[in-house]
Amino acid sequence: MMPAERAHHFTFHSLRFVMRIPLVKSICFQTFMVENSFDFLGLKFRNRVGLAAGLDKNADYLKELSALGFGFIEIGTVTPKPQPGNDLPRLFRLVNDESLINRMGFNNMGVDYVATKLQNRPAGLIVGGNIGKNKVTPNEQAVEDYAICFDKLYALVDYFVVNVSSPNTPNLRELQDKKPLLEILSRLVDLRNAWIKKGYINKPILLKIAPDLTLSQIDDVIEIVNESGIDGLVATNTTISREGLKTPKETVEAIGAGGLSGKVLQHKSTEVIQYITQKTKGEMPIIGVGGIHDEASALEKIGSGASLVQLYTGFIYGGPHLVKQVAKAIKAAKI
Repeated sequence: MMPAERAHHFTFHSLRFVMRIPLVKSICFQTFMVENSFDFLGLKFRNRVGLAAGLDKNADYLKELSALGFGFIEIGTVTPKPQPGNDLPRLFRLVNDESLINRMGFNNMGVDYVATKLQNRPAGLIVGGNIGKNKVTPNEQAVEDYAICFDKLYALVDYFVVNVSSPNTPNLRELQDKKPLLEILSRLVDLRNAWIKKGYINKPILLKIAPDLTLSQIDDVIEIVNESGIDGLVATNTTISREGLKTPKETVEAIGAGGLSGKVLQHKSTEVIQYITQKTKGEMPIIGVGGIHDEASALEKIGSGASLVQLYTGFIYGGPHLVKQVAKAIKAAKI
């Protein structure tokens, strides 16, 4: 009944209001949380279902979202400086496809704001920091933007995700090429080593990749992960493809550019996970995201080699009941 982005803000403001009513938060937690402790990259997750980056960009709603059954929450994408993102409208529902098209453009309040919000994060919640570069930063200087975000968030998040795969920042996906990507990741590993020398614990670093990579590009990514010393992959981001949609072509074309997420992405994302798992003989740690909309699609990701899964568009359409259903299914499957 209202534009998608306005509905997003209305929903989250309403969620915050409702969660302030005595006992509501604890009742929600007891209703939706499925306890299924799982160790991944040295971290202990409450269950294996997380919230993907993009929904809580500024870590504004961690307390509210933590009551809805998620085993972990990824905030961001965070950039060094605040930026408004792309012009409105920039978020579109494809209801018949249970999908979304977005061209948000890394709209966020900047890393200093996010760092302040993370000072009061909920106890016991695993929080990941998804980091990117500002739109105005040339690709040749992108490594500095990632380094700034990494340093300012190191003591405040549990793991990092490097986002070079969003289709909504001009030329960002060029950073997935071997030379610039290795430069960024190697710099972050060096910074992590410096933090460890100061007495801080090791924080895992993962790379989020696009579902639109060719097999040879995925081979390069695997090689870069091993060479740089980061810990794993998040597969996958949104797609620029429009294949497989039920929504009329004219409607999709009228929406224009943006990343497509949701049910239609399920198999494309899973195929990337399967290929990585096969290529690395199951030794590459993977968080699976893309098109999870029910128990079967989540189990498909786990069965293909993902250790954890994340929801975004499925959560928009399915709500916290989907979080609970998926977490229960993974627990019951014992895989």
